[in-house]
Amino acid sequence: MSGFDLQRLGQIMEPEPGNPMEAEGVLNPAAVRGPDGQLYLFPRLVAKGNYSRIGIARVKFDGAGDPTGVERLGIVLEPEADYERWPDGRGGCEDPRITFVERFQRYVMTYTGHSPIGPRIALAVSEDLFHWKRLGLATFEPYHGIDFVHVDNKDSSLFPVAIPNHAGKMQLAILHRPLFPGTYPEETACQGVSRVVDLDHESIWISYCPMALEGPEPHHLGLFNSHHGLATPVSPWELLKIGGGTPPVLTRHGWLIVYHGVREVPEPGNDEHDLCYSAGVMVLLKEHPRVIRYRSTEPVLTPELPQERRGIVANVVFPTGIDRRDDLGSPDRFDVYYGMADNRIGVARLNVPERLPPGAPADGAGPKTGVQK
Repeated sequence: MSGFDLQRLGQIMEPEPGNPMEAEGVLNPAAVRGPDGQLYLFPRLVAKGNYSRIGIARVKFDGAGDPTGVERLGIVLEPEADYERWPDGRGGCEDPRITFVERFQRYVMTYTGHSPIGPRIALAVSEDLFHWKRLGLATFEPYHGIDFVHVDNKDSSLFPVAIPNHAGKMQLAILHRPLFPGTYPEETACQGVSRVVDLDHESIWISYCPMALEGPEPHHLGLFNSHHGLATPVSPWELLKIGGGTPPVLTRHGWLIVYHGVREVPEPGNDEHDLCYSAGVMVLLKEHPRVIRYRSTEPVLTPELPQERRGIVANVVFPTGIDRRDDLGSPDRFDVYYGMADNRIGVARLNVPERLPPGAPADGAGPKTGVQK
């Protein structure tokens, strides 16, 4: 057990019958409170041919304060920029995360732009959650021969406040998981259980933007550098791959991240193995989030329900949105919104314990630490 109590609250969104924009699923939403205090989801809506848009929906709650459903409000982003479209008309705006960045007093969305060069981290900014301005692709300085720009990259999110880099400079920080050749779970699964994890290429990284805090409003973000390898696969449930999940939120113990991990599961009746996506918890030191205080040795959420085991991609729970329930006077309660088998959206309640559980190892074998200024 992880020590973090998690309870499923149920399915909250599924494809709308007869809606061609949702023909192949609704999944992997961002979740954020709007200026009106209400909670909004930003699901990935998948049309035929894996053509993805980002929608917006208002969450409905029952008398006890539990989420029960959504009211669809439209589309906020669809493939228009060159980094979101293919020449043949295909494309995608996928898997958003949204953070209210205090320095800007704006909402900043990180999402995956899918173009012929592969998935890349794209950014957009909004004052009201309904109108978004694209900021372009995130750019990264090379580090010790590692090229972050010309490889696939996704599952990114921003910290809501400036945090210190290695030199103590207060900067905007992003979590991201570059997908270097050979590090997709379908590829690492072929290497067997005795494979050696490549620390530089299989990690969640944290990078810093020294130019992002200049001026009252972001028109573009500067170059991310000061790279630091945050976490690499450790436990069996995440051995094939780890990656980002929900944006970091502050708790009594530090910055909480609900991230995803991938393992193999036997397929009954044959020698093949399927991939299984589960969710775990990581807590980072408040003052220096490069330091891991706690990391769950077992997942807090793994596919069990039929909606999580069968869908567009089987055996997937994929956390992307999180809501601290200050509105209920419960700052230790977090509602986690997650994709179910790449087809639906579920929500679960995560309770943060008064004390961090003992015995869960921090990741002491991470990659080299960046030294750029």
